[in-house]
Amino acid sequence: MKFVIDDKIPYIKGVLEPYAEVIYLPGSSISRRDVQDADGLIVRTRTLCNAALLKGSRIRFIATATIGYDHIDTAFCEKEGIAWTNAAGSNAQSVAQYIASALVTLSLKRKFDLRAKTIGIVGVGNVGKSVACLSEVLGMQVLLNDPPREEREGKGNFVPLGKIREEADIITFHTPLTKDTRYPTYHIAGDSFFSDLRRKPVIINSARGEVINTFALKNAITKEKLSGVVLDCWENEPEIDLELLAETDIGTPHIAGYSADGKANATSMSVQAVSRFFHLGIDNWKVENLPIPPHPVISMEKEDIPKAILHAYNIMQDDARLRKNPALFEKLRGNYPLRREYGAYRIKGFHSEIWKELGFNQQ
Repeated sequence: MKFVIDDKIPYIKGVLEPYAEVIYLPGSSISRRDVQDADGLIVRTRTLCNAALLKGSRIRFIATATIGYDHIDTAFCEKEGIAWTNAAGSNAQSVAQYIASALVTLSLKRKFDLRAKTIGIVGVGNVGKSVACLSEVLGMQVLLNDPPREEREGKGNFVPLGKIREEADIITFHTPLTKDTRYPTYHIAGDSFFSDLRRKPVIINSARGEVINTFALKNAITKEKLSGVVLDCWENEPEIDLELLAETDIGTPHIAGYSADGKANATSMSVQAVSRFFHLGIDNWKVENLPIPPHPVISMEKEDIPKAILHAYNIMQDDARLRKNPALFEKLRGNYPLRREYGAYRIKGFHSEIWKELGFNQQ
């Protein structure tokens, strides 16, 4: 048996070697020749799993260590009898941490109170739900938009996209990228979306770059329809629009979900899926003993939420790295420094229920 694995997937080397020949390659460089005699693939978004790669190969199973799977031609896989899985929900808390850092950074920069703001969340899957919980803990009013879920579950707390355009001070996207579906998300934020905005909101995209039309977004910035832009995902990655980067308040290289915890979850889920499919007997394997962050204790004399959030993750460090050399977009992703989620930190001193609600430990 043989597996081909993206060499940037962490914590996986040595795990599958007892069961198969394992080849590690850069995700964007995995070729048809590489997979011809392979039985399984473990990839990320940079490997396009389509007919050009897979036709005539021995591949029977694909695991992507990502929540998104638009890089997998699922129709082709179904036709060819190739099973696949994604790591749904693996980095939900990581993305929520990213959003928290962006929100408190902007609130400090613009001197506004998050408790007075309404956030519109477009896409309420695992990530969107985590962002909604975070937003409620921060005291924000929350509007949820997810037509597929509303269709399945009933109206409930969901609202139309139009209501978000009218009432939200902050709009954050957490949808998959879809085109040929009942509710396509490709360029869901285009000219008409921006022209109908009422409150000059902050726009945040940590979903997929193509969810937002770059030209429409730049036009909205020029027309002063927005009060801020935070982009982690870009059209045409890694060749991002440098003019747009210059106009953003915060720009990062598609790393919102890149906490060590989220990566470990994705790797664990991928290995477990491969084990179940190929009957390897390690269905419960998971990554353990993640590195401890450099400064795991946060001393607190009062309830200072921005201090706690930014101590665990300061988004402006990622912004600075990208602006310094945007040509290194892929390298910044592939060599991302250690980031741990709130559960790896202990707050010492001032006790508050909000630390527990955010996910921190107290001592």
